Amino acid sequence: MKQAYEPLQLHVPEPSGRPGCKTDFSYLRLTDAGTVRKPSIDVEPADTADLAKGLIRVLDDQGNAHGPWAEDVPVEILRKGMRAMLKTRIYDNRMVVAQRQKKMSFYMQSLGEEAIGSGQALALNIDDMCFPTYRQQSILMARDVPLVGLICQLLSNERDPLKGRQLPIMYSVKDAGFFTISGNLATQFVQGVGWGMASAIKGDTKIASAWIGDGATAESDFHTALTFAHVYRAPVILNVVNNQWAISTFQAIAGGEATTFAGRGVGCGIASLRVDGNDFVAVYAASAWAAERARRNLGPTMIEWVTYRAGPHSTSDDPSKYRPADDWSYFPLGDPIARLKQHLIKVGHWSEEEHTAVSAELEAEVIAAQKEAEQYGTLAGGQIPSAATMFEDVYKEMPEHLKRQRQELGI
Repeated sequence: MKQAYEPLQLHVPEPSGRPGCKTDFSYLRLTDAGTVRKPSIDVEPADTADLAKGLIRVLDDQGNAHGPWAEDVPVEILRKGMRAMLKTRIYDNRMVVAQRQKKMSFYMQSLGEEAIGSGQALALNIDDMCFPTYRQQSILMARDVPLVGLICQLLSNERDPLKGRQLPIMYSVKDAGFFTISGNLATQFVQGVGWGMASAIKGDTKIASAWIGDGATAESDFHTALTFAHVYRAPVILNVVNNQWAISTFQAIAGGEATTFAGRGVGCGIASLRVDGNDFVAVYAASAWAAERARRNLGPTMIEWVTYRAGPHSTSDDPSKYRPADDWSYFPLGDPIARLKQHLIKVGHWSEEEHTAVSAELEAEVIAAQKEAEQYGTLAGGQIPSAATMFEDVYKEMPEHLKRQRQELGI
């Protein structure tokens, strides 16, 4: 007798919070600070499966540091991290206001994610190459990239170092090891792996750091990058920023419901960690561990950073349409700046007075840079790069047909 079955059904993941209700964050699978082990640098990838399921945390809710990942993190690094995070947040705030004033067309802030880029940047060497996505401006702040050039890029003015060819916030700063940001998501993962492979082929000592969001892990480039990184043991850190939302799509749609994003790395033969991305101390420690592993020819490391996109996806987005408006205030991993500030004050290397003074200093620095950049034009002012620049940087030597076209335009 033929077996009778119920009609087949598809499972469509639903977010744990919608507008008008409070989010249930229990899906995050948190662990207590200091309870996750720190393996040796030469650990086998398969033996990191528990690290891909747990959550590496150092700072508790009172600002105390716990566990093996808290060891050997210099106080000076923590102070530099605080400055980089503060500078990033101040810069973001000023640029959002400038966009609302129609001085630029578009902006994307990294509110709530400042620890990730700054912590990893301080764990790398300045000549290591970062392949970021569009919310890692904290890397630039940690590497002390001059602000005027960055703001000119946002304004697409006559001093825009990229000559108006990139959407605002898609920086490219070769001297700071910051590879050109791409609007085509996930490309930076294969680029980062390829760069790391090239470094190894040349016998260099530089490593790569590639970045992707939770939503973009659904792209084929993500899986291709993991395959090449594993097979060739590329010296690269593969960063997955799980900030819970890909524009208006919850992270479960990309596959973060029944497993973790870090778990995919273990399945591909890559050592993998799942880390509290709002804990600067944990971010630095995990990044330093992964960088050391790459430098010793022990292969790639994939790190899932659990964080929260506190603001809108971009200035074109209204997150209150798809999630509770006060979600961030209930996110259990808190504010990365407030957490590091609490820790530094507790250990006697920061104070409320210094926090206020440094914030004012950085605010003045950003304001001065913005004023200087705006002298070269804003979107509203129309001071844009010459049309002649469209013919430049396309070929090493300009072909005759482009020379003729430029002459026809009279430029």
